[in-house]
Amino acid sequence: MIDYRKLAHRFRQLYGDEPRVFRAPGRINLIGEHTDYNGGFVLPMAIERETAVAVRPRNDRRIHAHTLNYGESAEFDLDSVDTVATGPVWVRFVEGMARIIDSDVTRLRGANMMILSDVPPGAGLSSSAALETAVGFALISMTGGNVDRIALAKAGQRTEHDYVGAQVGIMDQFVSAHARAGHALLLDCRSLGFEHVPIDTARVSVVICDTNVKHDLASSEYNVRRAECETAVRLLQADLPNITDLRDVSEAELDEYGTRLPQTIRLRARHVVTENARTLEAADALKLGDMNAFGWLMWESHRSLRDDYEVSSGELDTMVEIASRIEGVLGARMTGGGFGGSTVNLVARERVRHFTEAIEHEYLRATGIAATVLISNACGGASEAKIELQDESSATGASRR
Repeated sequence: MIDYRKLAHRFRQLYGDEPRVFRAPGRINLIGEHTDYNGGFVLPMAIERETAVAVRPRNDRRIHAHTLNYGESAEFDLDSVDTVATGPVWVRFVEGMARIIDSDVTRLRGANMMILSDVPPGAGLSSSAALETAVGFALISMTGGNVDRIALAKAGQRTEHDYVGAQVGIMDQFVSAHARAGHALLLDCRSLGFEHVPIDTARVSVVICDTNVKHDLASSEYNVRRAECETAVRLLQADLPNITDLRDVSEAELDEYGTRLPQTIRLRARHVVTENARTLEAADALKLGDMNAFGWLMWESHRSLRDDYEVSSGELDTMVEIASRIEGVLGARMTGGGFGGSTVNLVARERVRHFTEAIEHEYLRATGIAATVLISNACGGASEAKIELQDESSATGASRR
């Protein structure tokens, strides 16, 4: 939990000014994996880990940013073509957001910024989207204008594309900007239409288990999967000329025409087509409060990601297999791009402690690697933080929402 008041204190020590503080959360994707870049549906929720940005406007057009996580600083001028985007990745996120917002959304003022995050990097929880969204929200707020959250999410996605070289979909930035406390977010990645879906955590908990492994295959295989999906669309257009994405293909159509596809391409298409259907079914299950049905869809999603899309890993499969043997687990699946990262688990509340102890023990025994377990409610999207006005020596923390 980030103490906003202490962050503001550190800002005053460095810059000598009183800041405002803005925050944006990381996310977990409950279901709907590798559907986003196929024009499909996703069902993420924001988690109780976030990036906070303390900020104060300047009288020029320079951005000075300091990260407490790495103890590093960077500075650039929005009116200059000189760039620091060849530096550390965190700097590229900050500069990308600032320059893209300045050119595409609204003219920015310069700013002094201090950044602190408790979203673990490399865990598949969108630490980058939390950083982009928090920085963008803070910079736009400094202009005095209203924040267009769709434009904010698009700026984050373009930052990934142009400044980091990751051809990601828009899900991560979108949920970080738009999430509502107590709800998952059903997003149509083509139209950007979305719906907040209540998630009943009175009887179940969302438990995230980080394998603490990330294989080098992740980025290269991600691009391969995108190309394979594009190939599937191109080949299916011979029989289905009106489709533009795999999202347009029904399961019945894939059964009828998919036999003409090469085996690997057919499997990739089958995952995307069935995952889109599972995601819509899962949203309906949440609306009905049917967590058993939701959990079953999670198991099916993992099987498809493992066997048809082939983006799981030995560690992820081991963690899901262990979860399947633990009493009180309704569903489990890998989440994120794959080849490592985390699983998301739906666990009966009264069994969470037992689940945590069992997963930590069994995963360590099976792999020799210690798992990291995080329990999270669904939290709200980007916002200005409310800092408690009390003496620093006696404060217990800032109001988070």
